[in-house]
Amino acid sequence: MTSFDRDEAEIEASRAPLMDHLIELRGRLLICVVAFIVAFIGCFAFSEKLYLFLVQPYVVSAAFHQTVGAHGHVSPFDLILGTARLIPVPDVDHQSVKLIYTAPLEILFTKMKLAGLGAVIVAFPVLAWQLYRFVAPGLYRNEKGAFLPFLVAAPLLFLLGAALVYFVMLPFVMWFSLSQQIIGQGVSAELLPKVSDYLNLVTALILAFGLCFQLPVVMTLLGLAGMISSQVMAKGRRYAIVAVVVVAAIVTPPDPISQLMLAVPMVLLYEVSIWCVRIIELRRKKADAAEELAS
Repeated sequence: MTSFDRDEAEIEASRAPLMDHLIELRGRLLICVVAFIVAFIGCFAFSEKLYLFLVQPYVVSAAFHQTVGAHGHVSPFDLILGTARLIPVPDVDHQSVKLIYTAPLEILFTKMKLAGLGAVIVAFPVLAWQLYRFVAPGLYRNEKGAFLPFLVAAPLLFLLGAALVYFVMLPFVMWFSLSQQIIGQGVSAELLPKVSDYLNLVTALILAFGLCFQLPVVMTLLGLAGMISSQVMAKGRRYAIVAVVVVAAIVTPPDPISQLMLAVPMVLLYEVSIWCVRIIELRRKKADAAEELAS
């Protein structure tokens, strides 16, 4: 019996009536809902600390800005290392680090939104595992082996993009925003971000970077499906770079530093994607050659 026949027999043995599939789907959805609710309650209990954690890049930028002034020189590494707490941050008057809210329930809704975002991240292992267990009976053995690494790679790449936002992107964005203030000659145009607006900025940047960092996962899946080849990707490198620059210009604030911070990693990830697809093609050739020899 060939490996293909064994896979077919395995899938045939795992088949079940439609009602059984629906009952299984209901059970797995229930587990996902319970996991999300538990994670949401836990994140909501710590929502204030989570929000203060997200505000730290703003605090660090304000500290350096207050120390050197709007036109002073601050090394990019100072902002990055300061946010990571690897170097001392100048003492700052915390009255100058203000976030306002203009609606009575804005704080509550902001905490709920933050708790929801945190709940998705915390409960993702449970959600991903339930998804895998539901679709696994319909996958061939080699497909099962290929599916699990993507469940690990996708969240890791997303967290890598989120870390880039937190430690690099946000300090630069807030520094740039603080440097645009106008104070003097009886005029004061100061930065007073709303609580919800700041969280919206953080959420938008994290989602943008996290999703863009899924490029190797998407391209590798397309390579597994035979929809794209490493040669096509290599020949289309210049067009991919143009597309990356366009995407970076759309999803980042309108300054060249922010755009470069997203464009450069995406170009590197595109190169990684080419090598991932190339490895898949080499393995496929070896498997085909082994089957020919076996037959």
